[in-house]
Amino acid sequence: MSNQAVPVPGSGDEGQPDLAHPAHEGGFAPEMGARARPIPRISIQAFCENAAMAEIIQIASEDRRLAKTHVSVHMGGIEAAVAHYQQNPTPNLIIIESSLPRDHIIAELDRLAESCDAGTKVIVVGHVNDIVLYRDLLRRGVSEYLIEPVSPLQLMEAISGLYNNPETEPVGHVYAFIGAKGGVGSSTVCHNAAWALSEILKSNVVIADLDLAFGTTGLDFNQDPVQGIADALSSPERLDEVLLDRLLTKCSEHLSIFAAPVVLDRDYDISATGCDQVIDVVRQNVPYVAVDLPHTWTAWTKSILFQADEVIITAAPDLANLRNAKNVVDLLQKARRNDSRPHLVMNMVNMPKRPEISVKEFETALDLKVMSVIDFDAETFGQAANNGQMIEEMSSKAKSAPAFHDIALAMTHRREAMQGKKTSALAPLLEKLKIKL
Repeated sequence: MSNQAVPVPGSGDEGQPDLAHPAHEGGFAPEMGARARPIPRISIQAFCENAAMAEIIQIASEDRRLAKTHVSVHMGGIEAAVAHYQQNPTPNLIIIESSLPRDHIIAELDRLAESCDAGTKVIVVGHVNDIVLYRDLLRRGVSEYLIEPVSPLQLMEAISGLYNNPETEPVGHVYAFIGAKGGVGSSTVCHNAAWALSEILKSNVVIADLDLAFGTTGLDFNQDPVQGIADALSSPERLDEVLLDRLLTKCSEHLSIFAAPVVLDRDYDISATGCDQVIDVVRQNVPYVAVDLPHTWTAWTKSILFQADEVIITAAPDLANLRNAKNVVDLLQKARRNDSRPHLVMNMVNMPKRPEISVKEFETALDLKVMSVIDFDAETFGQAANNGQMIEEMSSKAKSAPAFHDIALAMTHRREAMQGKKTSALAPLLEKLKIKL
């Protein structure tokens, strides 16, 4: 077993460490998902006593963050693990659930250690908050001790902590933008939100245009790149930091685009694996990646939606958009049970003389709060597109400009934080007068 020890989180009622995770009370904490980073390609074998714990591990194994791992679940607890590894090699990680008394657990772990390879890590899931047991486990090289009940996110966070270096920068976040129907302005929303994000946070953002035949990223930013994302997708295994820098087109201090070739004299055979490889390289080099998806349904489109940190669906207020948006939302909820729900942007609302389904009806049908509503404004959006500019670049007073700021902050879960920082316009004067707000 590995001799890596994990610091005791928190403190107990009597000065002793409390081994229970805060998520045990109050359910899902959104920030937990952010701490559970993607796990590398490892093998995990679990030995459970109860069906409930086996189900938790199975749910975690289906999560996007464990997509590269190989997970197998067995029953029988620690005794079954000891018997199994007397005849079989140990994996990268063993998860053991045990309700045995302290001395019995320690004795069985000592037997298990005789069969474990040096690099094997062990997570023990127990049923009691016992600091003496915890310390004994650490002395024997157990990597982590979790206490029932354990949530899938807590388990993923524990595994992530073992296999991701906390001193390194976390991988970038991926935001997948897709339209509920063709022509609803998903690309426009993606480009403007990504630009706004780069301006607000002053952090590097890359837009990856995966509409290889008809993408508009180059046009919208008034760029005509010679190379782009198709070159990376043709040989994804060759993409590294140096090649990525050569293929990206810089549009502003913090924004670059991975442009589509937009030529029709070639076929574009994209694989889900190739897309994953390319996006992984990009997210390792920049903190934010906005993926502009075409309105097509393929294996690689679905894979990106399932693997993205956040999904933003753009819809216009009609029946076809409502049906399609509901189908996408329902599918993502089933496939991404441990992630936040998709975001919904209503675009081209209040078009003159067009019968529309109201925003409230959309929210009711999808059981989803609309993140932003953007009114129909053909003149402003048309002029910006013709100029190769973002809406706020063309006119900071445009009615829709604040909407893209809201989208950028909401999808990164920063809207509440930014609102908390807002102060009264009289604050500077009151500060001078030493008047407390």
